[in-house]
Amino acid sequence: MIRSESEMRRLTKKILANAETEIVEYKEAKRKFGLDDLGKYFSALSNEANLRSAECGWLFFGITDNRQVCGTSYRQEQGPHSAGLQKLKHEISQKTNGGMTFEEIYEYQLDGHRVVAFQIPAGTFATPTTWQGVPWSRENESLVQMPKFKLEAIYGQSRPDWSRQIAYEAGLSDLDDEAVDFAYRKFVDKFAETQPAIASLSRDDLLGKMGLTIHGRVTNSALVLLGKPESVVFLGGIEPRITWTLYSSRGDTVAYEHFEPPFILQVDKVLGKIRNEKYRFFDKDTTLFPTEARRYTPEVIRELLHNAIAHQDYRLSGKINVLEYEEKLVFKNEGSFIPGSIEQAIQSGYKPPYYRNPLLANAMSKTGMIDQNAIGIRNVFDIQRARLLPMPTYDLSSPDRVSVTIYGEVLNEKYTQLLAAEPDLDLGAVFLLDMVQKGQPISKEQAKALRDRGLVEGRYPKLLISSKVAAVIGSHEEYVRAKGLETDVCKELIVKLLGTRPCSRAEIIAAIDHALPEGMTKEQKAKHVSYLLQELRKEGKARASAATSRGKWELQG
Repeated sequence: MIRSESEMRRLTKKILANAETEIVEYKEAKRKFGLDDLGKYFSALSNEANLRSAECGWLFFGITDNRQVCGTSYRQEQGPHSAGLQKLKHEISQKTNGGMTFEEIYEYQLDGHRVVAFQIPAGTFATPTTWQGVPWSRENESLVQMPKFKLEAIYGQSRPDWSRQIAYEAGLSDLDDEAVDFAYRKFVDKFAETQPAIASLSRDDLLGKMGLTIHGRVTNSALVLLGKPESVVFLGGIEPRITWTLYSSRGDTVAYEHFEPPFILQVDKVLGKIRNEKYRFFDKDTTLFPTEARRYTPEVIRELLHNAIAHQDYRLSGKINVLEYEEKLVFKNEGSFIPGSIEQAIQSGYKPPYYRNPLLANAMSKTGMIDQNAIGIRNVFDIQRARLLPMPTYDLSSPDRVSVTIYGEVLNEKYTQLLAAEPDLDLGAVFLLDMVQKGQPISKEQAKALRDRGLVEGRYPKLLISSKVAAVIGSHEEYVRAKGLETDVCKELIVKLLGTRPCSRAEIIAAIDHALPEGMTKEQKAKHVSYLLQELRKEGKARASAATSRGKWELQG
């Protein structure tokens, strides 16, 4: 709510007269105040407001600790409103969980002095507000990392479990028989060795053992995982759905399909829709020749879809989206990102403070769909790393939505070569290198750490060619020459050749054989020319008359 200057003056004097200090902080901030310190105070005051059930917290610049108005020139500009102050909303949102930021920033005169007031929202329900992944709090006059007892107080705030609620109008006949049988097999496979009696459970006993029924009554979780498509009518207007959409290179919708419950059977059907074509990448530091592999591993797709099902906030009545583009997959689900930041989620030993849908998550764990030991996200990162592909990109800019992008091809060959040459790099370093290749900002300290390890160079970090790769082919200069010859020169020769007549792949290989690097085998030459032709196809310069090796290639357009 925007307040006038007169309203803010009255409110400030009222706050100054109040003895309450844990949700209010005063700083002189005569000229400057560090963004990192500002972020920590944002986190602390937001958390204190949460713990005290207050609407918001306040941070005042231009007022001393003993509540004397002194004025501030912090980000002061000409005119009634300083644009630099409003930019702080975006700057703060970049490093808080859920993209939280100031409700409002006020700039006004008080007792003849300029004062800046930051209105800070209380933390969200059962979730500490973090700054760069760390929750902060007030301890008397000090700013400290939030102690355990306060964290437990926030995490312990009673939260309703939508997935546990009974769907009173639904019965066991509303569950899909095939889905129940599938869940039974998965449950028995996981526990029969240690608990042999499980194999003799009846259908009803199984559902109760998994927690999907309570005293024989069907829960919302049972309908999401095992319910017939028409059973969603018993969820009170909530319609769980997974939607797969395929886009063309121009961003046009090519095809789409909706998948209703039972979700336990739908993940593999969504997987079957995704085009998983082969791509070429350099997975060895001892060769210039690419290896072929599928763009995505089924394990990554299943992991992300299962996570989306388990952590979807179904109360928001949204759907889970799988968006397929030529070079990437994007997964979107409704609900805030519980770990707060992806850096925290991939830390070794990380455990989530809670599950949004505890009963649903527990049932999915019992069927092997998710791992409740909090290694699912890290597992996806490890798989992408092992395949020398970019790390998943998490977009948490929307406080109530999580978007994850998985790339199915190399973005920067230097990144791929670094990973191939340095297989023992820790995941933290790989994560930072991935940010560099995507042009995302990293801190000075992080950049220095990468420079010290010989992984990047320059004030604005750029990836280095691996010294091991350079050594294999003689030198950095020779590497650049060889790669340049393979791509630019060879592609130019192919375009000139196709300008005279359509040619088969074999004819193209014979025509540019003299330009290919020495030492190539017949098979390697075929792979390289095939790679170059696909590159020209993507660039809109060439096309094939047929998908087979005997098809003729010709100039496009």
